[in-house]
Amino acid sequence: MAVTHEELDQYTLRLSGLHEKLKPEDLYRKKEALEKETAGPDLWQDEAKAKSLLQELARLKSLLDDLTSVSENLKTLADLTKLAEEAKDSSLNSDIESLQRTVVRQLDRLELATYLSGPHDKNEAILSIHSGQGGTEAMDWAAMLSRMYSRYFERKDWPYEMVAYSPGEEAGLKSVTYIVHAPYSFGYLKNERGTHRLVRLSPFNADNLRQTSFAGVEVMPVMEESAETVIRDEDLEFEASRSSGAGGQNVNKVSTAVRIKHLPTGIVVEAQSQRYQEQNRKIALQLLKAKLWELEEKKRQQELAKIKGAHTVAGWGTQIRSYVLHPYKLVKDLRTEYESTDPDSVLDGDLDMFIETELKTLSPLPESAKL
Repeated sequence: MAVTHEELDQYTLRLSGLHEKLKPEDLYRKKEALEKETAGPDLWQDEAKAKSLLQELARLKSLLDDLTSVSENLKTLADLTKLAEEAKDSSLNSDIESLQRTVVRQLDRLELATYLSGPHDKNEAILSIHSGQGGTEAMDWAAMLSRMYSRYFERKDWPYEMVAYSPGEEAGLKSVTYIVHAPYSFGYLKNERGTHRLVRLSPFNADNLRQTSFAGVEVMPVMEESAETVIRDEDLEFEASRSSGAGGQNVNKVSTAVRIKHLPTGIVVEAQSQRYQEQNRKIALQLLKAKLWELEEKKRQQELAKIKGAHTVAGWGTQIRSYVLHPYKLVKDLRTEYESTDPDSVLDGDLDMFIETELKTLSPLPESAKL
């Protein structure tokens, strides 16, 4: 079935709205300014800043390419539709429908970008998984979540690294922490924080009974070096130990793993992915800065709730999604009501629709989207 004029008008209206929100002329100016900056001879004197600039430049180029492409595809779609109508040629319907699907996908992707306007949405992400109560069952569930998210990162072509890992006694893991080195990964992942619930027939029980397990997910932004959070050396308690990571010929041979305690708050962070202690110390400080930001953010949200007179439940410890493998198959997000009857695919990293629905439902678009 060919595209209708009403649908074409709707796509044109959506594209017009995107131009109004994204302001391509401003994006072009930002891109040109970044191209000049990244072409400078002193770019790599500050490696972190250089990396951030190049990632932002790549994002702007991709955004502008998408805007250009969807405009061209929409014009072609309108031309093909008109040609098919005038010539009464149904042989063009297949091409029209294929191009229509492409236009819809491009519009959806661009509209999603307008929801990523929070103050730290553009940052890289730190994602941690912790097994809940339930012993081996919960640790196995944490390992399943670890695989789900790492598969999601791979599907998105996001570079990531495991920076801390605590194995379970019999199976699975007690905790694991990843840093995702992709711009806007925090914006995409931030609503994954909370408690994830699994219902299945237990593989660890001789009677094969139904078992409910819980695991917690934390998501924090990687804070920039210039961020307002200040960490004083005298507030830190530093300890080195041998790595307990999963595999690798250097594991457990030298004291490269780092554990840092922030004395004023009692927050403890660990890093063990690198071969040298100083590298792990740098990563641990990144984790600590993110946790201190999260602590301040929780306080800010609580104060805001008091002012508004509303009750806000903290993200950590709140059940956000159920994964049921028995007696039926269903994954359901309890906040957005989005669900899938294919848990195997979801646990293999197919999270796009859950995350996109979260962004649209839980991150209302502000009056002026800041990109």
